[in-house]
Amino acid sequence: MPIYAYKCSACGHAEDVMQKISDAVLTTCPQCGAETFSKQLTAAGFALKGNGYYATDFKNGPAPKPEAPSCGTTGGCCPCAASN
Repeated sequence: MPIYAYKCSACGHAEDVMQKISDAVLTTCPQCGAETFSKQLTAAGFALKGNGYYATDFKNGPAPKPEAPSCGTTGGCCPCAASN
């Protein structure tokens, strides 16, 4: 069942409601009782499935880690802390 976002323009109450596609649109706000409860336009949720996304974007594994400084210190240095 899809989840729809609703918001009351009178009191500002917002709520996500799980409804069947065939259910009637809600118009009465459960918070204040006004007839100003309406559906909001939201981004669609989707899942990337199949071989196109993963195979082309992450085929070679994670990015390599940067190398440690050659002087043996950790966290990088500039100028080299080892020479001080």
